[in-house]
Amino acid sequence: MTTPDAPLDDAVNRSVNGHPSAPVDQPVDQPADSPVDSRLRAVVLEIERHAAETGWDQPARLFALVPTADLLAQEPALAAVVGVDPEADLTGSLTPVEQEDLPPGQPVEEFLAQVMWPAEVFGTAVVVERLVLPPSVGELPEDPSSAQELAESHPDRQEVRMVAAATRSGSTYCALRLRSHDDAFAVIEGAHLVPALLELLTSTLDTVDDPEQ
Repeated sequence: MTTPDAPLDDAVNRSVNGHPSAPVDQPVDQPADSPVDSRLRAVVLEIERHAAETGWDQPARLFALVPTADLLAQEPALAAVVGVDPEADLTGSLTPVEQEDLPPGQPVEEFLAQVMWPAEVFGTAVVVERLVLPPSVGELPEDPSSAQELAESHPDRQEVRMVAAATRSGSTYCALRLRSHDDAFAVIEGAHLVPALLELLTSTLDTVDDPEQ
């Protein structure tokens, strides 16, 4: 992602609620011929639109991504809720299922490190807001409170809402919106925009062998 001032991968990130974010490492370049997972892209943009309707200064939100056909097979009455025709071909369609609020005061990175999704969950997504500073800022103070104070007062700070998602098949996708460019046409999309966060999400989908087997 590129802000008006600097690339996100070279910037210093801090969360808007006072917790340091996971480090933003160099994004993995997606090969030009690498196909985008269209179903994952669709659900990421759906979540992004929903988050935009809610507005800014919101806590992080976590979603399970479930195949729509499987969801309706278990709960047919949900067809009207999710707005789909149960007779339609739902192959590949994913439905986001929002989870309970994350623990207040706990960084989303710490929370994700404790999450392990059951097998019926095909993917996961998270919405989180971040402050982004240009590389010219240099090193931030080690004290989180001092770093946050510096980030919030810096004249070149950018507020970014990130929607990142991953699936068990290895696909990832992101949508980023700057508060200073709060428009649906200005949303930045890509498969590897926030690799550190995507790595955390992918780890929640890892299969754990049953020790009793």
